[in-house]
Amino acid sequence: MDSQFGLMNVWAQGDFVTKAVALLLIGMSLASWIVILIKALDVIKYKRLAKHSQDFWHSEDFATALNKLGKDDSNPFRALALEGREAAAHHRNTKAHLHDALDVSDWITRALRNGIDEFTARLQTGLAILASVGSTAPFIGLFGTVWGIYHALMSISSAGQATIDKVAGPIGEALIMTALGLAVAIPAVLGYNALVRGNKFVLTKLNSFAHDLHAYFVTGARVQSSVEATVVPLKKG
Repeated sequence: MDSQFGLMNVWAQGDFVTKAVALLLIGMSLASWIVILIKALDVIKYKRLAKHSQDFWHSEDFATALNKLGKDDSNPFRALALEGREAAAHHRNTKAHLHDALDVSDWITRALRNGIDEFTARLQTGLAILASVGSTAPFIGLFGTVWGIYHALMSISSAGQATIDKVAGPIGEALIMTALGLAVAIPAVLGYNALVRGNKFVLTKLNSFAHDLHAYFVTGARVQSSVEATVVPLKKG
């Protein structure tokens, strides 16, 4: 590309505002891609854990079932099972506090819900960055375009020439800022939507697992559907 046109010329001819806008958009792009990659890997990991969580119920006792979930403390299904066990043990063994006036079902429900809420907050970390980038990057790029066109027109006015070859280059280069803003915003929006769908899938599986845990700790058996009739109920242990 001719050295008089393109991104390099926009950078070379731009003032501090143009350069600041360009750097801001580049920084926003890097931040959004980092969030997308990290959170996408997390979603893939949690989907795999959700698939293996069904092995939990194919066990003869709770200790064996817990081992099937592995030793990874970041596994939300393992953490939820531990939360439920601790809540059930606390309610059974402690009678000295006001909250023990709750029946065992409400107490375990509260403990499992708190665990899910904590995981949900952790799962959604970073999505605010994508939402902010997706909603503001086009306007930041547009600001850079307006600023660039203003200076291009001032330069043309000072030169006293307004032919098409004099106008097209500077204004076209200023419009690059709009394209840059869109290039930053579009991946952020698409990444946000994809991660929200992935998070919804994981949370659906986690809520279903929590429902089964609640039934197990309250009644001693998992709530089974007709499709899952072959699943062996866990024994209290």
